[in-house]
Amino acid sequence: MNNQNSNANNLLHPQTILQVKDLSHNFDYPLFKNINFDLIQGQTIAIIGTSGSGKSTLLNILSSLLQPNSGEVFYKKNSLYSLNKSELLGIRRKDFGIIFQAHYLFRGFNASENLKIAELLSLHPVDENLLKTLKIDHVMHQAVGELSGGQQQRLSIARILSKQPQVIFADEPTGNLDQTTAHEVMDVMFDYVQSKQSSMVLVTHEEHLAYRCDNVFKLENLELIKLK
Repeated sequence: MNNQNSNANNLLHPQTILQVKDLSHNFDYPLFKNINFDLIQGQTIAIIGTSGSGKSTLLNILSSLLQPNSGEVFYKKNSLYSLNKSELLGIRRKDFGIIFQAHYLFRGFNASENLKIAELLSLHPVDENLLKTLKIDHVMHQAVGELSGGQQQRLSIARILSKQPQVIFADEPTGNLDQTTAHEVMDVMFDYVQSKQSSMVLVTHEEHLAYRCDNVFKLENLELIKLK
C-alpha cells in the first residue's frame, strides 16, 4: 500500500467503508471540486441538489463507474481507481449495488428470469419475502415490457437487494413511484441497510426522502454542503 493510501487510512473511523478525498470533476464546465466525506458501515447518506448540479455524476464516481478528474475514492481502505479491471469488476459484482434511474432490465426475459440472472451472478437466492414486500410477487411471470414503470423500478430494486450488496448506490430510485409507494420502497431499502449492516448513498430530489437518511448533503455551487 502506498504512502498516500496509508496517510488517508490513518484518519479513518474504524468502521469507515467508503472514504471520499478531494474529488473534483468537470465536463465542458466544472461540476464540483474538493468533495470530502466518509461513509460508515450501517450509515445512510443522501445527496440533493438542482438538476444539472452533478449529483448523478458524483454517484457514478463513488460507485466506480466514472473516474474523477482528480481525487480518490477509497473502498475498505483501497483506492478504487488504483485497482485493476478484474478487481474493480469483482467489487461491482459482489459488493456494490447500483440502482439507476433507468432500470436496465433484460427486455427479452420475464420478471422472474431477470432475478434468476442476478441470482446466478451473485450466488444469493432471491428472497421471496422481498418480492411480497415490494408488491411484485404476482408479476413474476410477466414480460418486462408488460410491467408498469413502477413495477419495473421495484423489480430493479429487488434484483439489486437480492445480491446482498455491502454498499447501495441509488440514483432517484423512487422516480417512477407515487409518494406512498416511494415511502414503502424506501422502507424496504432502509430495513435492508439496518438488517445487513450495509450502507447507502442516495441521490434524490425528494427532500422528504433525503431527510430519512442519517446524513444529508446538498451539491451546490461546486461544493457539497452538509445539511444534516
